[in-house]
Amino acid sequence: MYPEEIVIPMKEELTDNGFSELLTSAEVESQLSKEGTTLVMINSVCGCSAGTARPGVLLAVANTVKKPDFLTTSFAGFDIEAVKTLRQHLMPYPPSSPAIALFKNGQLVHFIERHQIEGRPAQLIAQNLIGAFEQHCN
Repeated sequence: MYPEEIVIPMKEELTDNGFSELLTSAEVESQLSKEGTTLVMINSVCGCSAGTARPGVLLAVANTVKKPDFLTTSFAGFDIEAVKTLRQHLMPYPPSSPAIALFKNGQLVHFIERHQIEGRPAQLIAQNLIGAFEQHCN
């Protein structure tokens, strides 16, 4: 598990901007049982990928009319139980962090894996997400 002093500022980049944390398996299951769209940012300490994924997600949410009903996050390597449960809902995709998932009525409808984040600027990640929001969100 990563040290809290490293993780907290990375968590706060999202939670200070309206994201709710999913910290337990029960919270994940409860969230994904809700009607509507849920964006899940699986946060990570990975500097290059998470360093563009977080700003990309924030750019997407700030620059679109259609938005997910719920903005959530869990931290890989820290929120162990929650991420393990999330990954069960992401099958058949292999574990990936950072990663960004969009669920609609509990079903995965869009997923961005780490290899689709690496080396890409936040603006490109945001464009990808905005397209998914346009397609799946009200």
